[in-house]
Amino acid sequence: MQRSARIVQRMSAAFARKVVGQQALRTSIMTALVAGGHILLESVPGLAKSTAAGTLATAVQAEFRRIQCTPDLLPSDILGTQIYDAPNSRFVTQLGPVHANIVLLDEINRSSAKTQSAMLEAMQERQTSIGGTIYPLPEPFLVIATQNPIEQEGTYLLPEAQLDRFLLKEVLDYPNPADEFEILRRIDSGVFDRDDHDPDPLTLDDVRFIQEAGQKVFVADQVRQYLIAIVQATRNPASVINADWARLVDYGASPRASIAFLQAARALALLQGRGYVIPEDVKQLSRRVLGHRVVLTFEADALEVTSWQIIDAIVAAIPTP
Repeated sequence: MQRSARIVQRMSAAFARKVVGQQALRTSIMTALVAGGHILLESVPGLAKSTAAGTLATAVQAEFRRIQCTPDLLPSDILGTQIYDAPNSRFVTQLGPVHANIVLLDEINRSSAKTQSAMLEAMQERQTSIGGTIYPLPEPFLVIATQNPIEQEGTYLLPEAQLDRFLLKEVLDYPNPADEFEILRRIDSGVFDRDDHDPDPLTLDDVRFIQEAGQKVFVADQVRQYLIAIVQATRNPASVINADWARLVDYGASPRASIAFLQAARALALLQGRGYVIPEDVKQLSRRVLGHRVVLTFEADALEVTSWQIIDAIVAAIPTP
């Protein structure tokens, strides 16, 4: 626990040097890293999503790749392809940018459905298949995908199967006036232009250690039953919330949501310096774990009811152990 606390503290300090405010972003990215999952970030442009991804990679000395998604992006541009080596009369495999420790898929909803689906094997199986040969991805492996919710032209909605592969989804908001003032102050002082390196940086071994420590965090059966009750309620919302809201839920969360809850709760507990999970960890993660897994009807859109409102109502209705 002491070594884990030191790693978390140094990782948080690295974020604080480059990212102003955005506590929710910091918590979500670090939770996904410790839990060994992937994260989807949604916000308007300019809210430090790319900066946060690059900062994390620098802090742990990880191999970092940024992929700018566009409608003409091909699966081979991400995964890699085989190139013919004419002098030697053979094909040579050239691995794509997804073969890195931390991969930033910028504006993932701008890539076509075919390209989006090419990431499924990489995210779930942690490998790619090129020319019939399987290439394992490096460990640790973290995908940070971003999407812009305000532009619809030239974008493709992520399929439910791919959304379910993301451990967490974080929706970012604008900074408050004090944080925005600090951003301008740091720009004037040249903080963002300097390449500040920690003289004793973290390493990938530290990341592997904290991931293994996260798997050992204790979860009581009562907490397991609590998170399962929340997930079950998304499939049968009429059993816990009023019928008018319950009929707005088209599909509930799959068992992958329960697994994500367990993994993320352990990681969050470790980040907060505990070796055990409490119900408040589950509550804190409910929107992030279920927000992209609970599918609402078209009527919900018309009534401007969000999945977060449904999730909050479900969590409030289920007794806390």
